[in-house]
Amino acid sequence: MKKYWFKALLAGLFVIAFNQSCSDLEEKLYDQVKADEFFKNDEEFIAALGAAYTNLYGFQNHGSYMSLQEVSSDEIMIPQRGGDWFDGGIWLNAHRAEFNAQDEPIRNAWNFLFGGVNTCNRLIFQFNDLINKGAVDPALATPFLSELRTLRALWYLWLVDSYGNVPIVDRFDVEAGFAPTNATRAEVYAFIEKELNESVPSLSKAVNTSTYARINYYTGKAIQAKLYLNAQVYKGSPEWDKALAAADEIINSGSYSLEADYFSNFNSNNAGSKESIFVIPYDQVNAQGFNLPQMTLHYVSQETFSLREQPWNGYCSLAEFYNSYDDADKRKGVSGNQKIRGNFLAGQQFKADGVTPGTDGSADDADGPNVFFTPEINAHFPNCQRQAGVRVGKFEFPQGSTTSLSTDFQIFRYADILLVKAEALWRKSAGDATALALVNQIRARAGQPAFASLTADNLLAERGREMFFEAWRRSDLIRFGKYDAARQWKPASQPCKQLWPIPRQQIDANKNLKQNPCY
Repeated sequence: MKKYWFKALLAGLFVIAFNQSCSDLEEKLYDQVKADEFFKNDEEFIAALGAAYTNLYGFQNHGSYMSLQEVSSDEIMIPQRGGDWFDGGIWLNAHRAEFNAQDEPIRNAWNFLFGGVNTCNRLIFQFNDLINKGAVDPALATPFLSELRTLRALWYLWLVDSYGNVPIVDRFDVEAGFAPTNATRAEVYAFIEKELNESVPSLSKAVNTSTYARINYYTGKAIQAKLYLNAQVYKGSPEWDKALAAADEIINSGSYSLEADYFSNFNSNNAGSKESIFVIPYDQVNAQGFNLPQMTLHYVSQETFSLREQPWNGYCSLAEFYNSYDDADKRKGVSGNQKIRGNFLAGQQFKADGVTPGTDGSADDADGPNVFFTPEINAHFPNCQRQAGVRVGKFEFPQGSTTSLSTDFQIFRYADILLVKAEALWRKSAGDATALALVNQIRARAGQPAFASLTADNLLAERGREMFFEAWRRSDLIRFGKYDAARQWKPASQPCKQLWPIPRQQIDANKNLKQNPCY
């Protein structure tokens, strides 16, 4: 399955280069494809789409969009461990919702997201140009244009969620000196909705190797479901019925189902997961970027997993979030037993044999030289202990791993869509029996007893337990009205801090941009 897609992606790389900046919209087509030599069949169009999808590989890189989403939630933090991880205070700022417009991750995330938009715009322009010249059959090109427009809508979903008031740039052929202005968050929402309404009906409903890791009809519906689920936040009025309708199209298709084993979704070889709606097909050789081993594991974890390079000892979860799982929850893992999969690595850590203790040799930890990942974190800064904080264990770390995993990362997963439907029904009627049954279906797989009823607290908590480290928690906290509250290592914050600042470099380069409130 992956070989097919990598071939298409790599072929797409020669079509066009991409640049990740919203302020640079006057790029040249570096490789002009001759219509009489290309775009004669589906395979050639798919190859041309490659550049649009390779942008996604930056999703899991440290220091950009995914990092900010997680560290600004209650799932993950990067404490300052003495001389390690201060990094100018950027990760302390992110966790405390004290963002600075000059912080590097704020700039990196903006460039990553608009880089995706720009690449889609460029390819849409090229396809339309060929159609207008009569060089390409419009009937053949239209589904691929719809695919690009839907992918662009996904990039804008992430932008409206994170930055809110961003420019709407939907074309590549702009005049010299083009300097877009901000659109309001509600206007960006309306743009995304229109793009999806016009494009999704033309997408393929096939769920097989031909659409794996590509935008298909059900990916479009998943984007709509997420957009409508957060409509109250984005535009000021709810759209529960629309969220429900989009989720139902995916569920009623019969194309997806829950895996019996939760962790089969997160294995290295997870391309066959029945829950995968849209994935980024990472590979440790051909498609690198999923750098989780480096980001979360302790230095001595190199011996635990026979890693080829030493990890950085950074990302960890928080005690309150870890303790939200019952010990019998199959998703949690078993403290002190690294051979049983869990969302977390906790307790004493061992070498690859599972018997010999891993030792740090550091005197700064109360537990002594043997490495224990403790749920409790002694300090956010400046001297968090090196072993403090349970680590992210959700995705498989095979023995001998490189710095990049081969796990396909699920942007949209079927379990999430079930929870979207449950929440939409619950928002309409708190006693809805179907909503309760859907949530309890998720809990049953985790070996957890059924809820007797749904509340805002237990629904949010269950979303957190199921969707841990899948980049949705910040958005969930905001939607449930919990983001601004004080929590461990974060003081109470103003509602305007729910949005990230527009990077200072973008404001300086484009005087038409206005900064978000609070910054």
